[in-house]
Amino acid sequence: MSEKKPSIKEWPLDERPREKAMMHGISTLSKAELLAILIGIGNDEESAVGLMKKVLTSCNDSIAELARLTIDDLCQFKGIGPAKAISIQAACELWKRRAMDERPEQARILSSRALFEYFHPLLCDSPVEQCYVLLLNNMNRVIDHVLIATGGLTATVVDIRLVMREALLKRATAIALCHNHPSGNLRPSSDDDKLTANVSGACKVMNIRMLDHIILTDTAYYSYNDEGRL
Repeated sequence: MSEKKPSIKEWPLDERPREKAMMHGISTLSKAELLAILIGIGNDEESAVGLMKKVLTSCNDSIAELARLTIDDLCQFKGIGPAKAISIQAACELWKRRAMDERPEQARILSSRALFEYFHPLLCDSPVEQCYVLLLNNMNRVIDHVLIATGGLTATVVDIRLVMREALLKRATAIALCHNHPSGNLRPSSDDDKLTANVSGACKVMNIRMLDHIILTDTAYYSYNDEGRL
């Protein structure tokens, strides 16, 4: 029989997550320690910190990968039930929303990199393909972004009429498209090429500028404009 591990309450004072944060500042805590504060207790074999280390190891120590786990995924770990799983998901959602809040109001989109940075917080942890249209004024300042399609793991279908409808309703003079590839593969598909061509053609008819269409993954992006394909 394995020896039962000591609880956090039995650890030295400066090693307990809450006490460590109070003594040295919240920034001194590891990811596992921060998450351990949220779940409170672990299981009868490991502390909350040990449990969260195990969860993070399964996610390659990546908060982005952790954010993709469903409640059922998290509940596979001994000591995590629905309540703790939702606490973990809430922390990941706050991380994403902070990144979104840091975007300046009426940001100007002057490059593919700016487009990537705008949409990355929205799409970086999505387990399925999603496509957004970004609506801009004549100074390339953001008016709004609209989710126009949600698909499966490998594809999504976009109705060109919905894209143009949103542009007309918001009186946008320019648009950009962005969708994600959850697989991590940046190579455009034939459907991506067709979508780009169709939206570009519709924009020309309506006298709306199409700035770009980017494909986004966790760490990189592909730009049709940068590749000279618009």
